[in-house]
Parts: sequence; structure tokens; C-alpha cells
Amino acid sequence: MGAAVANDFDSAFGPGAQVPLSGAAGETASTHALASAAYRDSDVDEILKANSEWHKSEIKKGKLSLFKPDLGEAFSRAVQVRMLGGARKPLIQSFGTEPQAVVEHCLAATRLRKQRDSQLTVVMVVFGVLFLPGLLIWLVIFQAKKWITDQKDKRAQALSTALLVAGAGLLLLFLVRLPFTGIAGIYLRAMIVAPVIGWLLAKQICEKTAKDMRVRWESLLAGGGIGAKIPEAVPSDPNDTEAEKLREGLERLSAEQGSNSVFYAGPKGILGMGTRWGSWQLAEELVPRHEGKEINPFRSWTVIRAIYKQLRELERGPLHTGGFPTPSVRHWIVRPIGENAKEVARPASSKIKTSDGKEHETYVIKENEIERICNEQQFSSGDRHYLGVQFRLWDGQLMLTMLITVTVLAHTLRIEVTGHALGPVHALFTTKPKPKVKEVAKTIRFWEVKEVKQPLMSTLDVVRISVRAPFTWYPPLLDFLGGKLVLPEPFGLRHAWADKPWRHRFMADDALRAATPVLRAVHASAIKVLEENDVDTERFGTRSTFLSGLVQDPTPRKADVYEA
Repeated sequence: MGAAVANDFDSAFGPGAQVPLSGAAGETASTHALASAAYRDSDVDEILKANSEWHKSEIKKGKLSLFKPDLGEAFSRAVQVRMLGGARKPLIQSFGTEPQAVVEHCLAATRLRKQRDSQLTVVMVVFGVLFLPGLLIWLVIFQAKKWITDQKDKRAQALSTALLVAGAGLLLLFLVRLPFTGIAGIYLRAMIVAPVIGWLLAKQICEKTAKDMRVRWESLLAGGGIGAKIPEAVPSDPNDTEAEKLREGLERLSAEQGSNSVFYAGPKGILGMGTRWGSWQLAEELVPRHEGKEINPFRSWTVIRAIYKQLRELERGPLHTGGFPTPSVRHWIVRPIGENAKEVARPASSKIKTSDGKEHETYVIKENEIERICNEQQFSSGDRHYLGVQFRLWDGQLMLTMLITVTVLAHTLRIEVTGHALGPVHALFTTKPKPKVKEVAKTIRFWEVKEVKQPLMSTLDVVRISVRAPFTWYPPLLDFLGGKLVLPEPFGLRHAWADKPWRHRFMADDALRAATPVLRAVHASAIKVLEENDVDTERFGTRSTFLSGLVQDPTPRKADVYEA
């Protein structure tokens, strides 16, 4: 994917190119749900509802609540910095999601806001900075109203409204009974009126952008989605270093997404794949089939290759009933980290040459190293090898991963199969925009109520966006003044906001059903290898039959939590 996107960027220089939506088949639902957060105008604190037991976002408060970002602004800024920053930490893969598409939408949303803020900055200069004393008076009133409103007390909210009305009344009285005349009197009157005129203009600008954002938000969740336009990622000439840097960042993101190394964080499970809900071990002694003869020597890699071949045929069955979708079968290197680790150490990247003759970054561990780890690193410290069969179900909302590892210690062969499940993204990300309405009593039939459509942008929202607009050129200052979203570490888009699949009956059924055929395929291929190498398979067959009964247990377990 990274190479394909890079080729699109490199094919021509020109402004205004539209980067196509890069969601792969079967991964669009979770991708669109996460991408929609970039266009949301709700309160940033809403994202805290999506915190899980293991991964928690935080809201770092700023100095002035009037500068507080909304959810879309904070999400876009946090994701861009974390995933494209020059000195960023390694990322966790987002299985079932295309992270590049999410980042592209964050960039596109930021671009729309910058266009809006450019217009608002002109309004602020003409109707605010030139009449600064009046602007400051209005801002003090609104800051006081915002502070009181944030107290979440109905009496305090009523007081804030009264404060705003009283402030406006005093200003009006000051405007009418002003003792000054001449130029001074005109300016003093203008400094009260000009910010109000500026607010009216700013409201029109904010409403227009809010409608555009909501159209994109709704279209993404409807299954379509407007392509993310990020012309700043397309170099306009060979010396356009900023665009080239952004292009390389997106390419690096895709390369890291394709890495075959993952991290086991104790009770959190494998980051990106979810917690371990089931575990089945087949461990028996290697005994020669014929008395007085030795078994043919073989290695763990021999068994793994046979299992790999069998799992590639998993979707084929004797009956035409649909059955399994084509699974992804891949070798994984699993590295253990602490439960509360804040970062991970991914293997150093390397460069590979593609068919177009260009070098691209890759984080894939080579097969010869995978084979060495499989055969030699089976005990004590170090990375471990697992063979994984992964199913992307429910349009990417459910990720099922079955991991197989083979170890040989002394005369004992051990084959372990574990099930990992990553549930759908939190329901917060799948909520569609709702029109802002207010219930009021009817004029004649006062006992009945009717819904009155409200503007998308409230008075406070317009003021908040307008005061932030002049500082758009330097986002760190906005972070200091208004606060920011702090993402959970180690960060990956998908697992950071994943919900439990067991709350959804059909998703839970799919997870439990997938385990049985995988386990039987693993055991059948392993026993075949043992027979070919003159190993007595009677005990292995008995144990395999016993495990086939256990795997049909209809309840998932917390296999990563060991009770003392």
C-alpha cells in the first residue's frame, strides 16, 4: 500500500491533487468510523467515554477555557503529530483499519479549518484588533460565561446567561449615554459595535464550514465518504521539501503498518490484536513408532511450514456454504514488554528496492531470521515466533487472530494455539451527526411542544473558533492556551478505542466458531509431519481428540490473567 501511494505522489508534480481513499476491502467500517472523528464538532471531553480498561486518552487542560478545541480539532491535531511527527515513537499496527486513510482525513479536516480560520483572522483584525478595547471587554464577558457554564450547575448556567445579558445591557447604556463627542466618541461607540458585527460575519463563516464538516462526517459513516483532499502532500516542484517530508511520513506509516513484529503486554494481550480469550496446548513425548529405531530428526520450522500450508487451504471445504473468508496467514515475531510500558522498540527499518527501481522503507523481519527464532529461541528471554491466521470480519469491525507456536524441549513436542479477539471501535465513533433542535411550547396549544431547529454554531462556539483563528499558524500556542488530547501509549489507532466483542452476540459466536477448524487443521498437519518422521502419534491423536472437545466450550475466558 505504501509503495502504491508513493507512486501516485511521484508520478507528477502539481497542486490540488486528490489523494484517493485508501481503505482496503473488508476494512472500511472501522476506518471510516475513526476518520469521522476528524470532522466532529462535539465537545472534546466526549472522547473520554471511549476509554477502555487498558487504554485511556486524557485531556490536558489549557490556560483559558475559551480557547478549548472541539473533538475534531483535538483529534486531528493529536493523530497528525503522533503518526507523522519527525521524532515520533514507533506505532502499533492497526489491524482491520487503514491508518493512512484516517491520517489523510485528519489532514483534510485541518486544511478545511485553516481555510476557515484564514477568513476569520481577517474578520478579527478588521472588527477586533482595530477596536481592541471593545473586543477585550466582550471576551472577558464570554470567558466569564464559559467558566460559569463549565461548572455544570443549572443555577450557574442561569447566572452565566444573566451575566451576558447584564454585560450587553451595560455596554448598550454606555453606548447611548457616552459623555464623549467627536472622534473619541465615535471610536468608543465603534469599539462596542464592531465586535458584534464581526461576530455576525464570523457566524456565517463558521456555519458554512460546520455544514461541510457534517456532510463529510455523515457520508463516511454511511459507507461512502468524500475523498480526503491533501494537496500539501503533493510536491509542486522538486524543491518542495515540506510536501516531500509529508509524503515520506505517509509512506513510513504504511511501511510500519506492514511490519510482522508485535508486542505482548501481559494482561493487555498482544497490542493491536487484543487480549487472549482461549488457549489450547497439545504436549506429548516424542517416541519412535518402531521399537529399537530412532525417529527422523526434524525441527520446529518443519512442523510450522506444514501447518502454514494447511491453513492456507482453510477456506476450502467439502460443502458450498460460504464458510470462512480467505484468511491472512503470516509469520509473526512477538516481543514481550511490560504491562505499563509507554513505548515499544521495533526492529530497525531497512530499505528494499521495488519494481519501479526506488527504495522504500520496510519493517519486515526476513524469513531466515524468522526460521532461526522459531528453531532456537523457545525458552528464556528473547523474541518468540508465532504463526498467525487472521480473519477480518464485520467490515473490519472484528479482528480474530489465532496464533500457533511449536516448541521442542528435551523429548517433548508442544503445539499451542491461542485465540485473540479485537472488538469493534467504540460506539462514540459510529454515531451520526444529529441536527441541533430545541423543544418549545406551541403558541396556541401550549400543552404541546414542537422542535425548533437551532444553528449548528452557538454564540460561544463562534467566539471560541474566532479567538483561536489568529493562532492557527502556531499550533503549540493553541495547545498551551486551550489544551490538547493526549493519546494512550503505546499508540495504535485501532486498539486504542476498541470495544469488547463479547457484547455483540454474533461477533462472539464468530470468534468461538473460528477456533475449532483452526485447531483441527493445526493438529492434523502436525500429526502428518510426525508420522512422516516415524514418531508414534497415538498419544498425540488422543490428546488432539480431547482438545477438539474442549475448544467447543461456548464461553470465552481471560486466558491472559493468571489467578494466584
